[in-house]
Amino acid sequence: MALLQVTDLHAGYGRAEVLTGVSFQLAKGQVVTVIGPNGAGKSTTLNALVGALPCRGRLVFDGADLAEATLEERVMLGLALVPEKRELFGTMPVEDNLVLGGFRPMKLRIPKWRDGLERVYELFPRLKERRAQLAGTLSGGERQMLALGRALMSQPKLLMLDEPSLGLAPLVVREIFHIIERLRAEGVSILLVEQNARAALEVADYGYVLETGELSLQGTARELANDPRVVETYLGAARGAASE
Repeated sequence: MALLQVTDLHAGYGRAEVLTGVSFQLAKGQVVTVIGPNGAGKSTTLNALVGALPCRGRLVFDGADLAEATLEERVMLGLALVPEKRELFGTMPVEDNLVLGGFRPMKLRIPKWRDGLERVYELFPRLKERRAQLAGTLSGGERQMLALGRALMSQPKLLMLDEPSLGLAPLVVREIFHIIERLRAEGVSILLVEQNARAALEVADYGYVLETGELSLQGTARELANDPRVVETYLGAARGAASE
């Protein structure tokens, strides 16, 4: 049973169509990654799914048809997006940003939803140390941790991550992907959009390659990591550097 089923998705900006008939699915508890070059439509896919962009096609999430669902309704159904630009409330403390992320379980009257704070602090000890600090004063890596923690506070059925490694130092990238691996082990369903194909395929169960608005390849993460076309286009330089 697919948690998310996307069929013939078309989306874009104004008259410029970016996605031209994309179809994929994600099962509950699965980590699925979408890799591809800049401008391929990866972020457009996530924005269309969450309702931030108008789109055509069939979207079914946890049995619900999203055709007429607003962005707010999709969030309440359990979709959570960590956007590329983080979109934090910079003039508010870390903990207030996290509490705002708990709007969904609070609205649904889920008992003890504030206990999610301790889970986030356990995943990201640095956020606990900085819980009274203004979000706008955090480092890039800490901001990414806060954005991820805020999304987890919503108790999402599907966590969507848009370029979580973008602009971060290699050590911080490793830390973020370690957290993604941990969430995967806990059964969190994740849709991961990422330019760092090597890191994405190491944590994913299944993957899709998106190029110029269309899916060109798909398969298990292991299959894609060993596919000559993926190796040459997305992993070749990384492998060469690793062997030097």
